[in-house]
Parts: sequence; C-alpha cells; structure tokens
Amino acid sequence: MLANIYGVPTALQRFEPTHAAALARVKAINPGNYARTRNALDGAVTGLSPYFTHGLLSTRAAAQEVNAKYPLSFDDKLVFELGWREFFQHVWSRAGLGGDAILANMHGTLPWAGAYAKDVPADVREGRTGVAAIDAAVRVLYATGYLHNHARMWLASYLVHVRKVSWRAGADWLYAHLIDGDLPSNHLSWQWVAGTFSSKPYLFNAENVLRFAPARARAAWASPNTVIDQSYEALDTLARTKRDAGAERGMHEAVAEPASYSDVPAGLAASISESNKALAHVFADDSAINLISSLRPQETLELTHPWALSARGSAPAGQRRLGVIHQPAHVQWPWSAARWEFVLQAMAGVVDAVWVGDLRQIRTSLAMGAGIRLSAQACLFPGYREALARVATTRPAPRLLPNPVKPHRSFTSFYQQAQREAGTLAELLVVDTF
Repeated sequence: MLANIYGVPTALQRFEPTHAAALARVKAINPGNYARTRNALDGAVTGLSPYFTHGLLSTRAAAQEVNAKYPLSFDDKLVFELGWREFFQHVWSRAGLGGDAILANMHGTLPWAGAYAKDVPADVREGRTGVAAIDAAVRVLYATGYLHNHARMWLASYLVHVRKVSWRAGADWLYAHLIDGDLPSNHLSWQWVAGTFSSKPYLFNAENVLRFAPARARAAWASPNTVIDQSYEALDTLARTKRDAGAERGMHEAVAEPASYSDVPAGLAASISESNKALAHVFADDSAINLISSLRPQETLELTHPWALSARGSAPAGQRRLGVIHQPAHVQWPWSAARWEFVLQAMAGVVDAVWVGDLRQIRTSLAMGAGIRLSAQACLFPGYREALARVATTRPAPRLLPNPVKPHRSFTSFYQQAQREAGTLAELLVVDTF
C-alpha cells in the first residue's frame, strides 16, 4: 500500500535490525546516484539512519566501505551529508548544560511575535489537516517509523510556520514516532526550520512538494488550493504575521496515532523470543543473573546500550556483553512499539543477556561484585550519559570526522575545520577513529 499510494520505496518501509542488513545497504550505495536523486522522496537515499542512530554501523565504517568501491572526497554529497550528522553531534557535545542546551532556542529568531502552541493539534496527529502532503507524511511516519528528510522538513515547517506550534513540541512528537530518532539531528533540524538555529525560517509550498514527490504517487502528495499553495512571499508573511491557519475544510479521514511507551512494551520480549528461538535465552528472567555469576573477579563486562549496538566482531574476543535499558531515561523520551522492537531485536543479537532497570543501581540489582569491571561506549543521551559515567569506564563513540574543540555554530565552519584537522579524506579513513 505504501508503495502504491505514497510511492515509498520498499527499502524505506522496513528496517531489519541487524549489522548484516546495514552492511547490505552500504554495499548498494552509488555516490553518484545518491547525489543526483537524494532530494526526491523515491530517490536513492541510503536508509542508514536507524543503523547510525543505534550504533549498528558507524558513519566511519560506512564511508570506509563505500570508499573501497567508489573513492570518496570531502566534495562528495554522501560525505557532506554524513558530515551534517556529525555536525549535529558536535553541537550537542559542545553546547553546554550537559548537552541539554539543544532542547531550547540556540540562536536566531522565531519569525512570529505571538505565543506558539505547546501541543501538536489533533488534526495533525490524526493526519486529517486536509493538506495532502502533511497527511501523507503523517501516515507514512506511523506506518514505517521513518520519513524522507524532505517530508520531515515539510512537516516541521507546516507545524511551526503555518499552525504556529512550538518547534520543541513538534520535535518531541516526531521523535516519539521515529525508529531513527536521533536527538541532535531531530531537534536541531526542527530549530533550523524554525529559524532558531539558522538565519531564516525554512518555508515550502505545494510546487516544492510536487517537485520532489514520487512521479507515480503525485496525487497522494499534491496539495492544490490549500494553505501551502501560495507564493513564498505570501507564506513568509503568513509565518511572520498570521495566527494558526487551522485545518482545511476538506479534511482527510483520521488515522490513529500509535502509542508511545516509556518502558519496554509488555510482552515484547516474549514475542521476540517466540519468533526467534535463538534469542530466547537472552530475555530469560535469569539471563542477567546467570551472566554475572559466570564472570570471574577482575573480568570486564561490556554494557551495551541502545546507541551502541555494534556487531560482536567489533568487541575483544571472548568479552561478555550485557544489554542495558536505562528505564528512567525513557520517561521523558518514550518510544513507539516499533522502535522498542527494533532496538531489542538488534540488542539481543549482539549481547549475552538483557537487563532493564535503573543503571545507577545495576551493581546492587544484579548482586554484582566490586571486582567486576564495567565498560561502555560513551553516550550523550540524557539519563544514559550520567548513569554510564557513574558506573562504567567509557570510551568515545566512533566518528568519521574530527570533533573540533571549539564550538561551531554553522555547518560550513565545522566542515572546514574538520577538513583542516583531518587532511584528505583518504588519509582520514586509514587512521584510527577520533
């Protein structure tokens, strides 16, 4: 249905949560095709963002794999876009307040002097705004947990500039439904659209939608005679001076908004175990306890969290892995059932056991002796960041580009500085990670 009605490519409808699936996507990349068509909703986008977000694959590993077949340079659009992802991570890591600064206006100015709404309107949540491009985006989001970047920008621009919704409210809502929800990429992109992380607000119109909509599904995205079917000058005036434009009169039929969960959905682990018997032992009630009891004093246990789900081959031989879900962090940042399933399946494939609880209490909870050492990949995500630093020895996450010490407010200055520190891309890809 998604392919026939909305023109969504099959590769962007479902994401198998394995390193092998991520690697298959990388091997299918043709940088030239990517550069030419990536802006189209049915273009040759990589679909790698869920794998990058959850650490099944690093941007560095992806670039190395592609470079082996198609020699890359800093001028390649693929590298440029990987750089944008790492720029958002750079801003997050250098923003202050433990990284929470990205959750408030960074710089720049909101175009409208009025009070932006703190909640996403029901007609948007239910995909019945009457603006086909917006309603289609909502339906694709709910069905797949993924949206093409252009559709994300249209959705954000419509909510902030047409419906006068706070960018933070929109960003939090979208994050809760994305499988690839990366906090800095998501929230800073919303700020870029809003104008608080850019020099001006991002606007789009019905003509822009048709330019990038799938040719075979243009009718599903076409939005004639709606609020977005105006000139950019008129839309700029709307963004700066008008109140909420409201839903269109010819609204679409409502679609149910999927639930989001602040804890692992009941029965999900059992369902995964039932469908894949090889993973059942990982979710057994006593799996974590048995793993701890099998460790010797001074042995190191790797804590594998949802943003570091790399393949076992990347770990030292024989190292034991405990998958951890720091449940308190998800009270503020709930996930869809689809994302919980993606993460748990990916995690179960690379760990010896899975434990859910308060990471700060992990030693007491699992009766873990003081002689057992804990290690983990560092994580900036709120809650996980503090808990991991408290209980484990952490190491930096792998990156493609250097992370300049000086904070950069623009991508251009960040990318230029990263190139100065790295030299050529060929040199960068053969040295140890940053």
